[in-house]
Amino acid sequence: MTDEKAHTQEFKLDPDCELRFEVESKNEKVTVELKSGLAEVFGTELVKGKKYEFIAGAKVAVFTWQGCTVELVGKTDVSYVAKETPMGLYLNCHAAMERLRETAEKDDTRGPITMIVGPCDVGKSTLCRLLLNYAVRMGRRPIFVDLDVGQGHIAIPGTVGALLVERPSNIVEGFSQQAPLVFHFGHKSPQTNVALYNLLVTRLAEVCSDRLQANKKARVSGIVINTCGWVKGDGYKLLTHAAQAFEVDAILVLDQERLYNELVRDMPDFVKVVFLPKSGGVVERSNAQRVEGRDQGVREYFYGSRTPLYPHSFEVKWSEARLYKIGAPVLPASCMPLGMKAEDNLTKLVAVAPGPNLLHHLLSVSFADSPEDDVVQTNVAGFVCVTNVDVERQTFTVLSPQPRPLPNTVLLLSDIQFMDSH
Repeated sequence: MTDEKAHTQEFKLDPDCELRFEVESKNEKVTVELKSGLAEVFGTELVKGKKYEFIAGAKVAVFTWQGCTVELVGKTDVSYVAKETPMGLYLNCHAAMERLRETAEKDDTRGPITMIVGPCDVGKSTLCRLLLNYAVRMGRRPIFVDLDVGQGHIAIPGTVGALLVERPSNIVEGFSQQAPLVFHFGHKSPQTNVALYNLLVTRLAEVCSDRLQANKKARVSGIVINTCGWVKGDGYKLLTHAAQAFEVDAILVLDQERLYNELVRDMPDFVKVVFLPKSGGVVERSNAQRVEGRDQGVREYFYGSRTPLYPHSFEVKWSEARLYKIGAPVLPASCMPLGMKAEDNLTKLVAVAPGPNLLHHLLSVSFADSPEDDVVQTNVAGFVCVTNVDVERQTFTVLSPQPRPLPNTVLLLSDIQFMDSH
């Protein structure tokens, strides 16, 4: 018990201050408890007297507008109180969006569509979470769109998706994943297949637009869009394409003046481009940490984070599965059939023969009934991971969130691999 006492820290925070801490060591757990006053984590309010437990990899900021006392129990790698935060500026963005929603409500028009851009590790997904949580606390129902295929906050890495946000995110686990709309991209960077990425962004924008038409509450609340950190060259073109596809009203640029100036120059006048500083609490991730983050995202999909999930494992006969990947190698123009463009190859379905090469790869289970459907632009029902391939018996074993059989047999192969250590 004395050990526990040794790692108890109490922090008294003045108004507009933030307690930042990180948990790095593999088996450490750190508990946060609000003792008095009011505080929030990324826009979700802490309940007084409730213990929130964070595990390795957690980077947390407890912010207070009014002042509070917080207790941390456990071994943090870093913990300090910051008096300088950009929270006031972020709140102003929320207030501006809220005014647009009020107008949309009066005029029965569409609420604000806001895209958040910036290089890697400047806090884009955190700012999305904050703005979504503030909106929900005002009784709104915004749509969260995630175009960052590297981290994949809505489903798993290698996908783009959208989610109707109906309640504040869970302090530890993030947003509730009820019925997200997800499309298979299959790579961890848009760079691998720009043509396919743009096609999926356009498709996602169309579906979100239909959803706004169909649901007044969502229409008034608008959309918050997270993007990936590739912002130069072709990466910049992807951002401008997404802005057009979603018909954004505002772009919030975190921490990069060059990007801000390019967007001011290239966006039509009705798009408001706003420069915002990043928070001092933002931590740069190494490549190894990115890989670990991706693994963690996939592991949580199958096993849950706090509330354990119990995935199923079963065999699938090669003859029962129809495996595809999207995108064939680009041929030189001289080899192309007449009237075909090189990019057409990048967005076409290519059959994949089952074999040992599937091991550890993720497969998306398509909602498409057959390869004759437009599989590329059809959303996916979920994901399985190939844990074993038996060439002799011509079967492969999958880890699946639900028991056999697979709901559909059109499966899309992802580049992304997951080694199941359970």
